[in-house]
Amino acid sequence: MKKVLIIATVSGFLFQFEQENVRILQSLGYEVHYAANAETENYLFDSREIERLQIRMHPVPIPKSPTKLLAVRRTLRMITSLIREEGISLIHCHTPVGGVLGRMAGRSCRDMNVRVIYTAHGFHFFEGAPVPGKWLYHMIEQKMAHDTDALVVINREDYQNTLKFRLKKDGKVYQIPGVGLDTERFQPLTEEQRLEARGKLNLSEGDFFLVFVGELNENKNPFILLRALDLLKNSDYAGRRIICGICGDGAAREKLTRQITEMQLSDAVKMYGYCSPVAPVLGCADAMIFPSRREGLGMAALEALAMGIPVIAADNRGTREYMEHRKNGWVCGPDDAHGYADGIRFVEGLDTASREEMKKACRACVQKFSKDKTAEIMSRVYKVIDDKISAEM
Repeated sequence: MKKVLIIATVSGFLFQFEQENVRILQSLGYEVHYAANAETENYLFDSREIERLQIRMHPVPIPKSPTKLLAVRRTLRMITSLIREEGISLIHCHTPVGGVLGRMAGRSCRDMNVRVIYTAHGFHFFEGAPVPGKWLYHMIEQKMAHDTDALVVINREDYQNTLKFRLKKDGKVYQIPGVGLDTERFQPLTEEQRLEARGKLNLSEGDFFLVFVGELNENKNPFILLRALDLLKNSDYAGRRIICGICGDGAAREKLTRQITEMQLSDAVKMYGYCSPVAPVLGCADAMIFPSRREGLGMAALEALAMGIPVIAADNRGTREYMEHRKNGWVCGPDDAHGYADGIRFVEGLDTASREEMKKACRACVQKFSKDKTAEIMSRVYKVIDDKISAEM
């Protein structure tokens, strides 16, 4: 039987983003193996899902930082041994460190003709990135491309940058519309569902409910939200009472909680932690705030838009794929607290007709990001690589 090894830094990644790819690979006759760090999870998952999806899990201590050279070297040896012992013929790697390790392992096993696919969920050498780090990441990705049969990216900026890379012989760059938006799962709530969801969150009909969804870290930039709310609190804002729900967890949680208290925003900001499912929370919101400094695309924002919820977003290469200022929300600089405050004022002040028009625009802009469109392209990518593998067997 043909075998594929999916590699990512954290174990929950597959269940959050890769289930459709697993189904495609299994339909092509592959036994799916998964190597990831099971100790540090960014996404919750039920280990029983492994059995349900018929995946063979291999806990591997993949470090989050490529600067931990000894850990990287030790992990590379483990992955290389795994490939040889299992007779892996295809590697599909994700996340920066997982991507480097997967392609280095593929190079180490070139005598086995192992094929390698790398999906970049947003390169670190984006426009506006700090210059020293930008060129280092660019150099690493450019070099790693030499060991890549198919390079998959999720936005136009990354696609244009990688067209200049030299891949393996007959290698190709593909662009997909993200990991695939489930437009059936994420759609507007009925009025009854909306009121029920707000009731569970102790929200009154008169509250303006703002939602933040994402890992709590510096890149996701939740602190700017507090500054925007503080500006509104200390201004002549005369709109509805603002309640902000923060859905997520991460390294910045303690710092964020402390700042909420220090800025006297405890009545306005509610920490919900990791929310599963998140759809009811998103769907009963009046707006979502999405202040990330860097996004490959931004699935959380797309999910909100699919539910007809306007997004107050930072301008970055990911949000440029779908955000239109004043049409489906508001766009400002990542660290522009006044811009976010203006965005909250703008959405809160919409009349009924304008709100309905914006809801339609939100729904319309996400149709090209559906999971069916992503699956169609990924099926083609896998088929091209599978034909090469089959020809060599």
